[in-house]
Amino acid sequence: MSHSHFEEYLTTVTSKVKSKEARELITKELHYHLNELSQSFQMRGFPETEANEKAIQEMGDPSTLGENLNRLHKPKVDWLLVGILCIVAALSFLPLIGGLYDILREPVSYFVKLQSYWLSLALLVIIALIVFDYRRLQNYWGYFYLAGVAILIYTYFAGYVLNDSISWIRFFTFSIDPRPLTLFLFFLAWASITNQINRFNTLFKQALLLVLFWVPILLYLTLPNYTLSILYALSICVMLAFSQGLKRIVVRVGSLLFLSSVVLITTTLLTFQNSTGAFPFLHPDLDSTREGHIYQILGNIFSQAGWFGNGLDHDSLIVSLPGNHTDMAFPYLVYSFGWLFGVILCVLLLMLIARVWKNGIKTKESFGRILITGGATLLTIPTLWNLLMMFGIVPIIEFSLPFISYGGNMLLFNAAILGLALSVYRRKEIIVATVSSNG
Repeated sequence: MSHSHFEEYLTTVTSKVKSKEARELITKELHYHLNELSQSFQMRGFPETEANEKAIQEMGDPSTLGENLNRLHKPKVDWLLVGILCIVAALSFLPLIGGLYDILREPVSYFVKLQSYWLSLALLVIIALIVFDYRRLQNYWGYFYLAGVAILIYTYFAGYVLNDSISWIRFFTFSIDPRPLTLFLFFLAWASITNQINRFNTLFKQALLLVLFWVPILLYLTLPNYTLSILYALSICVMLAFSQGLKRIVVRVGSLLFLSSVVLITTTLLTFQNSTGAFPFLHPDLDSTREGHIYQILGNIFSQAGWFGNGLDHDSLIVSLPGNHTDMAFPYLVYSFGWLFGVILCVLLLMLIARVWKNGIKTKESFGRILITGGATLLTIPTLWNLLMMFGIVPIIEFSLPFISYGGNMLLFNAAILGLALSVYRRKEIIVATVSSNG
C-alpha cells in the first residue's frame, strides 16, 4: 500500500468536515500522524506497504473519524456575547427619542433612521470579520501603521475644525471622521508587533519601537485628540502584557511604553486643570467655566432621577445638558428611565466587556489572545471613563459609551473590535491542535 492510500484515507476523512479551515488543518495533522505511525511499524520490521496499512488501521474508520473531527472542529459562535450586543444595540435608540432634537432642528425620525443605517453597516462589519481569518492580518503591521500615519497627516492638512479639533475630512460629497479608522489600523499594527516582540531583541530596535509608539500620539495631540491617544497607549501596554515574548524583552519594552502612557495621562489631567489651580471634576463649585457648570447639572440630574425616572416629558434641566445623545447618553437615560434602568444598563455593558476579556484570556493562540485583550481594552476604557466622568471622578473628555452613544464612526470601530473577537472565538477549536503541537 503506497502513500496514495494515505491520500484516499484523508479525502474520506475530510469529506465529513464542513469547515474549509478545519479540513486544511486536519489533513496536515493526520498526514503527519500517519507517517509517524508508518515509520514506527517499519522500525519494528514491517515492510513499508504493510506498515502503511497498519497505520491506517490504527487511525480507525475514516467516516467515523471524520464525523468526530467535524464535531470537534466545528466553528463556534459566542451566542451570549452576540445576545448582549443585540440588547445593548436596541437600547441605543432610546437616547434618540423624547423631542430633544428640536434644539438641533432635526426630527427624531431623522436620527433614528441614521442610527438604523449605522447599526446595519456595523452588523455587516461584524459578519465580514467573523468569516475572515484573523491570522492573515499578522504579517502586515507596517502597512497598517503607515496607513494610519498617512491618514492622520492628511487630516491635519486637509481636514476641517469641528468641536475645537481637526476631526473631519471631506470624501467626495461625504464628510467622515477618519480618526477611529486610524486607531483601528494602529491597533492591528501593534497586535502584530507584540506578537513578534522577540524580533526586537536589541536596544536599537527597542528604541525604534519607542519612536513608533510616540509618533501616533504626537499626531493625535496635534489635532488635538486626547481620548484616542489614551486608548492607543493603554491598549498597546495591555497587548504587551499578554504577549508570549521573552520576559526580558517584554519587561524592558513594556516598562518604557507604560511610563510613556503615565506621562501622557498625567499631561491630559493637567490640561484640564483650570486657572484656580483646581480640577473642575473635583471642585465644580470653584469653576465657573463650561466644565464646572456641566458637573453641577449632572449632580442635579442624578439626584432627581429616582428609581423609575421622569419619563420623556423633559424639563429645562435635562435639555440644558449638551450631548444627550452622544457622550452624555447615560445621564439622559438615567433621568428618563430611572436608576433601576441605569444599573441594568451598566450590568449589560460590564457583562459584554467581561465576556470579551474571558474569551481573550482563554484563547491559546498568541495572536488571537493579543487581538482580543487589546480589543477588550479599547472597549473597557471608554465604558469606564464615560461612567466615571458622569460622577465627577475623572474629567469630561470625548469618551462615548460603546454601542449606546450616537455616532457612526465609533460604532463601526467598536463593531470591528467585536468582529475580530468573534473571529478568534470562532476558530479557537479549529487551531487548538496546531497550538498544542507547537507548544
